[in-house]
Amino acid sequence: MPAAVRFGANYTPGQGWFHHWLDFDLDAVRADLDAIAALGLDHIRVFPVWPYFQPNRTLIRPRAVEQLVQLADAAGERGLDVNVDGLQGHLSSFDFLPAWTQTWHRRSLFTDPEVLDGQAALLRTLAGALADRPNFIGMTLGNEINQFAAGPHPDPDRITPEQAGAWLGRMLAACEEGAPGKPHVHAEYDAAWYQDDQPFTPAHAARLGAMTTVHSWVFNGTAQAHGRDGVATEHHAAYLVELSKAWADDPHRPVWLQEVGAPAPLIPAGHAAAFTEATVVNALDCADLWGVTWWCSHDVDRSLADFPELEYSLGLLTSSGRVKPAGEVVARLAREWRGRVHAPAPRTTALVVDVGDEVLAPRRSVCAPGGSVFEAFARLVGEGVRPAVVLASRVDDKEHLALRGIAEVVVPEEVG
Repeated sequence: MPAAVRFGANYTPGQGWFHHWLDFDLDAVRADLDAIAALGLDHIRVFPVWPYFQPNRTLIRPRAVEQLVQLADAAGERGLDVNVDGLQGHLSSFDFLPAWTQTWHRRSLFTDPEVLDGQAALLRTLAGALADRPNFIGMTLGNEINQFAAGPHPDPDRITPEQAGAWLGRMLAACEEGAPGKPHVHAEYDAAWYQDDQPFTPAHAARLGAMTTVHSWVFNGTAQAHGRDGVATEHHAAYLVELSKAWADDPHRPVWLQEVGAPAPLIPAGHAAAFTEATVVNALDCADLWGVTWWCSHDVDRSLADFPELEYSLGLLTSSGRVKPAGEVVARLAREWRGRVHAPAPRTTALVVDVGDEVLAPRRSVCAPGGSVFEAFARLVGEGVRPAVVLASRVDDKEHLALRGIAEVVVPEEVG
């Protein structure tokens, strides 16, 4: 049944960024949450940094878990639900891996039995600590952890797609053990959809977990090629939502736009509000959208060193809590859509995607910026079409097409 779309923010503390866990200040957190709630948002995504919470494989710090619960309770007092990312191996260009997985203790994040036991214990513990909180949405396994499994990461733990699927299954089961019945999910960056040799695949993203998550960043070649206000740029998030539906076994599987932001200088500060509005409005034209969670709540304070330049300006709020133009846009859209049933018209024309084997997707780069599927989708949108995407293996499945409202299919070569 159609429901209202959720609006939220990825919570980046105004003081100390994610290092705030080292000097946890509940009053500062409350001030941040007040500013987020004042935007009219209904949820946040929270990032307990893995080595701060589990510095030793058999030590999960009780005080850190208690502070996470305090944060969740403070959010609940302000009407904010909470999703928790469990394994923060990577955030804003920095890797955060515990010492017991590195250098002298180097072992695979995805296949070593002892590492798996440690990861599962942390996820189970965090989920269990919040299971009885009414504002706890559920767990995300970690932030874009697929980057550790292939290049361009400088030191990846290479695995096969089968091993990636086994890891996802084990970790999702640990979340379920800790908090039964909650909608636990996993999250990859867009290499899962675009990179031929990435072992985390579109099938994993669209078929494992309670819903599909997509992370939309136009610095991946989209804005460079199409410009700050190009059709492909302003519809990139919507494209990922629709692309994900091609692999979903459930024609109405929920899709969560879990990360999306306006990265400078490709999206200049003066254009951030227009980009934000276009991106969110276009995503809202996709059926089965669970929610939009902007990256991020607060800017990174410039007293902190060595971040890529774009990371300092992605917030809806400044580090001191002042609302920025993009924040005003998100706040207005959240107000306009509060309680409103989300039921876009069906997308009756579907673009066919052929990536070879649909499970392994060895030719998924056709979906990436510059690829035939990506560019055909943008051309169709530019012509006024609202395209869906369908796997080549499903074009003759009349039941599947009917359930999605698809009346005709086109291949990329027929477009433009």
